[in-house]
Parts: sequence; C-alpha cells; structure tokens
Amino acid sequence: MHPYAVAATAARILRQLRHDVRTLVILTVIPLVILTLLHYLFDERQPLVSQIEARMLVVFSMMIMFLLTAIAMVRERTSGTLERLMTTPAGRADILVGYAVAFGVLALWQAAVATAFAAWVLGLQVAGSVWLVLAATVFSGELGVAFGLLASAISRSEFQAVQMFPVLITPQMLLCGLFGPREDMAGWLQAASAVMPMTYGVEAMNEVLTFSEASRSFWVDLGIVGLTVAVLLAWGSATLQRRTA
Repeated sequence: MHPYAVAATAARILRQLRHDVRTLVILTVIPLVILTLLHYLFDERQPLVSQIEARMLVVFSMMIMFLLTAIAMVRERTSGTLERLMTTPAGRADILVGYAVAFGVLALWQAAVATAFAAWVLGLQVAGSVWLVLAATVFSGELGVAFGLLASAISRSEFQAVQMFPVLITPQMLLCGLFGPREDMAGWLQAASAVMPMTYGVEAMNEVLTFSEASRSFWVDLGIVGLTVAVLLAWGSATLQRRTA
C-alpha cells in the first residue's frame, strides 16, 4: 500500500464532498433531529432516554455512513472515475483505503456533532466520559463505511447498493441489543447477534453507560469492531471491479 496514493484519493473525495451541501446537511442535521424526537418521545425520562440516545448514536452512525459510502462509491464507478484511478499506479487497496479515510473523516465529524448535541443540549447522562461515547460512535461510523465499501464493490448500480442495506444492516440493528437486552433473546438469536459487528459497538456504548472508566470489555469491543473494519476493507479490495457492466 502506498501512503501517497491513499492520501491523494482521500483528499480528492473530501474536496468533492465539501461542495455537496445537501449530503453534509443530511449527515449533520438528520441525526440531531431524530435524537431530539426520541428525547421528547420518551418524555425526557432518565436514565431510559439517555440509554436509548447513547445506543442510537452507534446505530445512526453506522446506518448513515453505510448509505453515504455505498452510494458515493457506486457513483464513482458508474461515472468512470474509479476505472480511471485503476489505470494509475495506485492499487485497489490504495483506492479503497483512501475512500475509507475520507469517509472516516466524515464519520468523525458526524459523530462529534451528534455526541456534542446529545451531551450538551439533550443532557445525555452516562457514567463514563463523553470522549468514550465519541470513540464508540466513531468506530461504529467507520464500520458503516467499511460495510458501505463492501456493498458498493459487489453492486452494479446505486439501487443495488441501497438494496444491500436490509441485507447487511437491518438484521444487525434488530439483534444488537438496541430494543432489549441480548440475554433475553432466544438462544439462536443470541448466537446470531454474537457474530454481528454492530453488536460490539452497542456493547461498547453499554460499557460507557455503566462504568466511569474505560473497562477491559470496552476496549475488547472496540478492538472487534476495528478488526472487522480491516477484514471488510480487505474483502472489498479483493472484490472491487473496474467496470459496472
């Protein structure tokens, strides 16, 4: 992998996205609106509302970054940009990691804004530091980026990329522990949940909700998320195609 090629790819994507006001507004504002609706939907009841908001930070970040990354990457392919890039000395891994870095920056921005809003506007109450909330949210956003890149690598159109959402993301959202403790699930659902990476993002957030310091389980959960990101990027690089037709 060539650091210069990765940096050049990431810089080009960020320059393009900087002028895409609609995407930036959706990325920034929609999570805040939904968090606010949840806050008042549960009548500001603590600690329930903070538990829901903290877990939704993880889920929102992964969902939004998946859709943004998958659609943008397929658009690059259908426009011929990706094919032109692959005629340069930059390898597939360089290109894919460059995209991951660029969208990772967006994931950091989205997570930082949403976390700050939840903590200082909605009064999010967690036992741990806000910085640990941010870390769990950013890792989950990067996981969404990795899944989005994988989805785009095996899709031939933006529509096909969006179709991958209910396949790759919805089951994880249902089984990650967002709607109830995983321990209360049927045994086979617990087993399925254990192999879904979103589960570990939510589990990391649960550790922040419970403990004042970063626990060993918190770092293990983030490590699993990070390892999954690396595996998905390698898989996406291996399946990346030059052409869409």
